[in-house]
Amino acid sequence: MHPNPIYHTHDAVQNLAFARERAFGVLAVSGADAPFLSHIPFLLDDAGGCADLHLLRSNPIARALQNAQAPARIAVSGPDSYVSPDWYGVQDQVPTWNYVAVHLTGTLELRPQDELHGTLDRLAAFFEDRLLPKPPWMTTKMTDGVMDRMMRAIVPCRLVIADVDGTWKLNQNKPDDVRLRAADHIEAYGQGTDHAVLAALMRAVHGQDT
Repeated sequence: MHPNPIYHTHDAVQNLAFARERAFGVLAVSGADAPFLSHIPFLLDDAGGCADLHLLRSNPIARALQNAQAPARIAVSGPDSYVSPDWYGVQDQVPTWNYVAVHLTGTLELRPQDELHGTLDRLAAFFEDRLLPKPPWMTTKMTDGVMDRMMRAIVPCRLVIADVDGTWKLNQNKPDDVRLRAADHIEAYGQGTDHAVLAALMRAVHGQDT
């Protein structure tokens, strides 16, 4: 994450709220030659103390656990965009990239297989709720026996969270008028994801004039 503390002013409650709403990230666990990475949906509990997820049995992370635990991190990315120096309207600026990201760090553990169905039901309900008024999809719609066969290929896991950190890089180091000009250009021409959301966040922060 960006080392400048000016971009780490959001507290754990705000960072967890962002991660809970996004509910998708990159799970990282150390491997012998390189980190193992897996893109996964997850559910945070109400207290933000753990994240439930599932992995294919053939996933290198699941194999690395081997009924044990491992240090792990979930990186959750939000809106982002390239920032052209021309957009600031002042001289002697350089290109950069604005973004929001939250890291959940802790211990990844395998969970009992009998918890899997409940984990899958909660994940589906979380995302299906966002599609209302569409009738929610539920595992009960599956043909008898098919769900059980599919579940044999995956395992439930839990990240027990020990640390939460977030980078909200929104040009807080620029004067307000400079930051707002950049936000306007990001909304209009941004390269990345969710330009309008990123621009709104930039407009909402309190800058620190330098």
